[in-house]
Amino acid sequence: MSPSHRFGWGLILLAGGMSGVIFWGGFNTFMEYTNTMEFCVSCHEMRDTVYQEYKASPHYKNPSGVRAICSDCHVPRTWSAKLVRKIKASNELYHKLLGSIDTPEKFEAKRLQLAESVWAEMKSNNSRECRNCHDYDAMHFEKQQRRAAEKMREGIEEGKTCIDCHRFIAHKRPEDCEDDD
Repeated sequence: MSPSHRFGWGLILLAGGMSGVIFWGGFNTFMEYTNTMEFCVSCHEMRDTVYQEYKASPHYKNPSGVRAICSDCHVPRTWSAKLVRKIKASNELYHKLLGSIDTPEKFEAKRLQLAESVWAEMKSNNSRECRNCHDYDAMHFEKQQRRAAEKMREGIEEGKTCIDCHRFIAHKRPEDCEDDD
């Protein structure tokens, strides 16, 4: 029996396939838009706090002229891991809408909690996003400052991950952070 008196299976499958492609294209385009600097700093909490800190960091301005943007450090490159991160990020949007981080004072009050969440994620994935750009095998230890090269080699031997030593490379230390870094 035919699925419809007007349309055959071929037309229904074609329309469904085209709809799927259009949906997928729109979904993926929007997901990639959320990786842009423009999107990341579109709310004043980011623009007025962490973005200003980032602009004073080596990830923004450095001798090589290579600039990392928010998504380079906070969003995985592989599609499945990226999707998981975007789902987790919806919690941040929820708190923005809820009003729990919608002022600089509220943001600062939660800064340590937010930072610890990012640090835990980076620790659990062996600083995956850092390693997209930084690779031990590509490091030229002889051109690093002596102390930096020693500490990097020590970290490698001890199995440390980037975030163990470089938590404050792009953003300021939360006021209530008690560790020694």
